Amino acid sequence: MKSVDKVARLFVCVAQKDEIGRDVAKALKQELKSQGLKTRLLDGEKHKVRVQTCNCLDLCKHCKKGPGAALIIYPEGVAYGDVRPRDAAEIVREHLGEGRVVKRLQLG
Repeated sequence: MKSVDKVARLFVCVAQKDEIGRDVAKALKQELKSQGLKTRLLDGEKHKVRVQTCNCLDLCKHCKKGPGAALIIYPEGVAYGDVRPRDAAEIVREHLGEGRVVKRLQLG
């Protein structure tokens, strides 16, 4: 029987702002590739990193007024709001690369 791979997931909401959500997801994928973080070490184990769009994260009240999208990173469960494509490099570098939450975008 084949073992199940460990996967970290970035869920990007496209329900509220379809176009910006898709642009954020695309930018995150590009940054994962360019920064070499499509696989990362988490709790001593290798995890593949996947970016997925989704219909609703139930975070609309945090993002309605701003121009960006919401996203949640699992397995940590950290939620970010008002994320724009230009924020992708920082999220990938800081959160996924260094293990530090990007406080200015964190919802909490």
